[in-house]
Amino acid sequence: MKFDKIIVSENSFKSTEPNDLLNSNIAVINLMREEGVIDENIHEDALISYYLDYYTTHVNSDGFAKFVHSSGWTEELNAILEKAFVKVGSQEHLDYFLAQTEKIDALTRKEFDGFMEQEFGKSPIKERIDDDTYFEIPQGLVKLNADWLRNHPDLKVLSIDDMYTELEKFIGKKIER
Repeated sequence: MKFDKIIVSENSFKSTEPNDLLNSNIAVINLMREEGVIDENIHEDALISYYLDYYTTHVNSDGFAKFVHSSGWTEELNAILEKAFVKVGSQEHLDYFLAQTEKIDALTRKEFDGFMEQEFGKSPIKERIDDDTYFEIPQGLVKLNADWLRNHPDLKVLSIDDMYTELEKFIGKKIER
């Protein structure tokens, strides 16, 4: 059975800080996973927002190469992100991601594997992958992601107690608080 709502707390929804809303969604997904819910049973757009935040956090902290290294660079995640850029309405971020993907694809298998196996830090491959064009894109992904989530038709804003009640009904057992 699939959970058909994206749940966030009232406080996060009322907050003017976009990360509060994103973090509330992330907390719900993490709780569901801890309780044994598999991703296929979590609302697809909740997961899209989750992974878009994962991507944004890594790129903002230490560049695109950090995301590549931390994520393991999987086709599944990359497909989710391409969908995310479209859903939040950013062709520029999609274009950037696709251009960066071309850089990764241009690496030899030996270069890529070497980069992925080493501890993340300064490397010639990191220098080839990273550039500052991401930071030149005027639309910030955190705000785009939060705005999209805030206006999602399946968003359900609840008190913390009601969030637990809703999740317990879906999971079929009491959740330790």
